[in-house]
Amino acid sequence: QVQLVESGGGLVQPGGSLRLSCAASASIVSFNHMNWYRQGSGKERELVARITSGGNTNYADSAKGRFTISRDNAKNTIYLQMNSLKPEDTAIYYCNAYRYLLKRQDFWGQGTQVTVSS
Repeated sequence: QVQLVESGGGLVQPGGSLRLSCAASASIVSFNHMNWYRQGSGKERELVARITSGGNTNYADSAKGRFTISRDNAKNTIYLQMNSLKPEDTAIYYCNAYRYLLKRQDFWGQGTQVTVSS
């Protein structure tokens, strides 16, 4: 079983920045892609950003130009740099790792709270 541990959430004012980290207990190169999802209060969980094993990235429209996903294979960690934060970015942010090894495997972290408020 792979464990994912997020960190870096907190309270920040509008326009501020946060950097989330997700540390995996296994080599992240084994995953087809790793993702950041978020779930706001009363909302469905949504994909924010994705990074593939080859380093390609994709972003939700709401994150484009403000968020950057990256990875450090040596540390088995991915990051989400969030700039120009808005109150609507307030949510629990979850790290997800996906791979297909004979069957689909999805692993999730416990989530980290991000609150954007003045």
